[in-house]
Amino acid sequence: MTQTRVLGAALAAALALPGAALADITVEDPYARASTPTAKSGAAFMQIVNAAATPDRLIAARSDIAERVEIHTHLEDANGVMRMVEVEDGIEIPASGKAMLMRGGDHVMFMGLTEPLEQDKIVDVTLVFEQAGEITIEIPVDLNRQPMHGAHGGHGGHAHGAATN
Repeated sequence: MTQTRVLGAALAAALALPGAALADITVEDPYARASTPTAKSGAAFMQIVNAAATPDRLIAARSDIAERVEIHTHLEDANGVMRMVEVEDGIEIPASGKAMLMRGGDHVMFMGLTEPLEQDKIVDVTLVFEQAGEITIEIPVDLNRQPMHGAHGGHGGHAHGAATN
């Protein structure tokens, strides 16, 4: 009986810890890239899966690889020109659904790279979610990766990656 109470208390304590909901969010197929070896910016792409019965939201990202890391998307202006802009409200990850961060769409943007994004390098990135909290992932740099047919759009002038994990 004492063992059951201890186990129950330990389980309750574990569930109360920040990040206990992390199992509901998984990151699949992330990768990062820059347009050139001397680029001052780069991007990361991935699929974020939410197994929870409630939606979550990616609200921020951090990494030592850049001076600033922001959540970005591409929007078409009145003249038909695609512009990259920060998504200040974050990206919704639907309940029991997923969000694709891909070329030509939503992505994690690295600005003011502190070191080059070299092929096969691993970049540590912390993703911050409203509900799940912080998740730190390792993202491989893949400068050669092409968009997956039918899954990722291109975006003229911007060289960014697609999803991996």
